[in-house]
Amino acid sequence: MTDGKARDDRKVFSRITSVVLGTLIAAVARGQLGPNEGLPVVSWEDAGKVVGRTADVCGKVVEVGQSQTLRFLNFQKDRGGFVVVIPAAQAEKFKPDLGTLYQDKLVRVRGIVKTYRGRPEIEATDPSQIEVLEKLPEFRVPGAIRTEPKFAVTVATFNILNLFDDFDDPYRADEGTKPKPKDQMERAAKAIRELDADVIALQEVETREYLQRFVDAYLVDLGYQVVLNEGNDPRGIDVAVLSRLPVGQVTSHRHVTFPGSDGKPMRFKRDLLSVRIEPSGGDPFEVWVVHLQSNFEGREYAGPVRLGEARKVRSLLDQRLTADAAARILIVGDFNDTGDSDALKAIVGEGPTALRCFADELPTDAKVTYNKEPYRSMIDFILCTPAMGERYIKGSYRILAGTEATIGSDHCPVSARFTTGMALPPPD
Repeated sequence: MTDGKARDDRKVFSRITSVVLGTLIAAVARGQLGPNEGLPVVSWEDAGKVVGRTADVCGKVVEVGQSQTLRFLNFQKDRGGFVVVIPAAQAEKFKPDLGTLYQDKLVRVRGIVKTYRGRPEIEATDPSQIEVLEKLPEFRVPGAIRTEPKFAVTVATFNILNLFDDFDDPYRADEGTKPKPKDQMERAAKAIRELDADVIALQEVETREYLQRFVDAYLVDLGYQVVLNEGNDPRGIDVAVLSRLPVGQVTSHRHVTFPGSDGKPMRFKRDLLSVRIEPSGGDPFEVWVVHLQSNFEGREYAGPVRLGEARKVRSLLDQRLTADAAARILIVGDFNDTGDSDALKAIVGEGPTALRCFADELPTDAKVTYNKEPYRSMIDFILCTPAMGERYIKGSYRILAGTEATIGSDHCPVSARFTTGMALPPPD
């Protein structure tokens, strides 16, 4: 290679490096989460707490083992507990050999924690996944799901406003939506902490993975598990649930086709997500999360679409209540319409199966959930079936007032408290 050619190659490499660094710097300037920011960092003994998530697992390698097709880094002499699995075909990347690199050394292993025969593991296919440490780092262990019996639970709903990452999804029309700024995420997380809800329904979340990143970065100690199924929205916004109570059956209605208000077939514009919550020591209940069609394309278009969605929600409710009049169901979310609208009236219904809403406990000037002028109004609700309404704790219906500048969203969270059916302990 000539000196001139070498210089040209170095210039090309320098330009590429500048572009990459510029992209990373721009991402930081936009205030997005870094690629590793907020990842759980746990001891190998706690690896079972982060199954299904990307995490850093740390500890001392006490034994390097192998089988015909796999190599192992064990953290316990009896080969129990967490293990790092390295396919034999990839082991040659680890020079000079696994024993020399890791035996009796403290390591940090990054990857998706999975389970095999009940034992947590990370598959490592590249040396970059394993870092040798001089000392163990400070751990960031996710809070545990709450299994202790609770007399009452708090349920909330929050349109978190475009919780988007900075990756262009080729299968979604997300190019026009900017990533959620970091300062907005911090304010939204602060609002969620103030709610202190056991179950939170969210709207406008791009992906399950990014919601998990958000939880890991800002709410890791609260014990929330993430429930999200991809919906129908072309921009990619989905509905989701965060729960620190045990979760049972989850049902998506994204594929359900039904007649719209004009009689033509349609589907939910996002989804109707149903999540069964199973509080320890109490009765199970369901949370149905809605995000009805917005007015972005004008009320003339949106109103009939919302009405079609609302009628289908009511139809599904009627089916459930016919089968079980005592069904405990909450219908929560961003309805994109006010309580006196045709859509809300259709969902609430009439007669003995009409849904209940306790927002009337609030003073009129406090009934604002969409907080941007000139459209300040109440369009986010917590509704409940008659049986769930009997569990409502009087005076607990709450709107956490704020603005995008204070709570990171153009919607204010709504919360309410309900008893679980567990008997109160006798007084001392």
